[in-house]
Amino acid sequence: MYVEQPFDEIKVSPQKRRVAYFYDQDVGNYFYGTGHCMKPHRIRMTHSLIMNYELYKKMEIYRAEPATNLELTQFHSDEYIDFIDRVTPDNLHLFPREAQIFNVGEDCPVFDGLGEFCKISCGGSMEGAARLNNGSADIVINYAGGLHHAKKSEASGFCYTNDIVLAIIELLRKHPRVLYIDTDVHHGDGVEEAFYTSDRVMTCSFHKFGEFFPGTGNVGDIGIGKGKYHSVNVPLRDGIDDASYKSIFEPIIQRIVDWYQPSAIVLQCGGDSLSGDRLGPFNLSMRGHANCVNFVRSLGLPMIVLGGGGYTIRNVARTWAFETGICNGVILPKELPYNGYYEYYAPVYELDVRSSNMNNANSKEYLDKLLTQVVANLDHTKHAPSVQMHDVPMDKEDLGDIDEDMPDAIDTKGGSQMQRDKIVENEAEFFNDEEKDKGEKNIFEQEMAATNTTVVDEERTTIAKLGGEKTEKEETPKAIALYEDEKAEIEALNKQD
Repeated sequence: MYVEQPFDEIKVSPQKRRVAYFYDQDVGNYFYGTGHCMKPHRIRMTHSLIMNYELYKKMEIYRAEPATNLELTQFHSDEYIDFIDRVTPDNLHLFPREAQIFNVGEDCPVFDGLGEFCKISCGGSMEGAARLNNGSADIVINYAGGLHHAKKSEASGFCYTNDIVLAIIELLRKHPRVLYIDTDVHHGDGVEEAFYTSDRVMTCSFHKFGEFFPGTGNVGDIGIGKGKYHSVNVPLRDGIDDASYKSIFEPIIQRIVDWYQPSAIVLQCGGDSLSGDRLGPFNLSMRGHANCVNFVRSLGLPMIVLGGGGYTIRNVARTWAFETGICNGVILPKELPYNGYYEYYAPVYELDVRSSNMNNANSKEYLDKLLTQVVANLDHTKHAPSVQMHDVPMDKEDLGDIDEDMPDAIDTKGGSQMQRDKIVENEAEFFNDEEKDKGEKNIFEQEMAATNTTVVDEERTTIAKLGGEKTEKEETPKAIALYEDEKAEIEALNKQD
């Protein structure tokens, strides 16, 4: 069944897709601690590359509103979110019992701004899902998301809140079936556990298995109850390369899409499956990793692209920037544009992550056995599950303020968030009026102010010469004209006398 396909150059489908990109500049300020592998700063590096490749001209860029505690508790427990919101490095000693219960410690340290970091991550994914629901975007990107290990009441694997589960819950408001694909080197255990008994979400994870965190994700883990056969796990061995990964990824995803018929896809693009990662033992090049994004995009379904792991940050930034180009139908050139982190990419200064010469422990026999087992599991159910008709809960937008987008409202308070979101370019950054230079208005105002000052000075000089006293009412040109007329009339009467 397994056929090894050659890994050719990536060809992007010319089909135009509307892309919404979510980024919050504050996300790069958070710091897990000295020596910790997770570096949120990589998201800022990625954004710098994306901007300098001028991809902002091809997509809409948004800063999502951070998620609220109420929104986070759609999945997480109230006690856990309350703890994450209140705990700081200074008061951690007051919560010894909670720290143990919620698994906060060495892998998941408490750092300054932990609650804000979680809310930024989840806010982007949830708002992106809402945009897919209302049809204002075809592809949504949020590299601050993809934290797939977090459980309902437990931090795990550098993840505190599970933005993926929250985004899928949002998608299920409108979509009968959602497919989740995980290309991180670690098993997406948090997302699988959340939907393990549901047939409305199918999870498919490609990961390293065997004496490797989190230790779950065997090919026999297929779900239970209504969710039986709706969890697909593809356990891989060390050193898998581009050709092998493509040959196992594409047929499995195609088979799932054909059988399950999802109406939306969530794709987690963890960068720790790249060659040379600090924690991951895979051997994928940048293009081998990006081929997954390109293939899922070619399916033509609404999709959310999320970040995830990735601990050699220069390689993660390169790959996510390249994959952003693919989402927009563009293959970015190899030569890196100058950006704020240019020296990080020494010595080659290229947009490329190459495979190494490490041994591929995934034999053709093993991959064939794996593919056969996965397809056999899918064949147990011959049709896509249906969903009964039900009322969709109202969005915030539907709760009443219909008039906020009317012209009067836009003039007075700037309009609603929906109205502001239609502005792709920030007025403070761009100026496209060809008839007038940006500074011309200010120059004109200065000239008018100078002219008015000169006119007033001339009026005062004239009145002084005439020896008259000027009242406040007479400061206007009309008053001065009347004064001149009266003086002329008096002089004429004097001559007659």
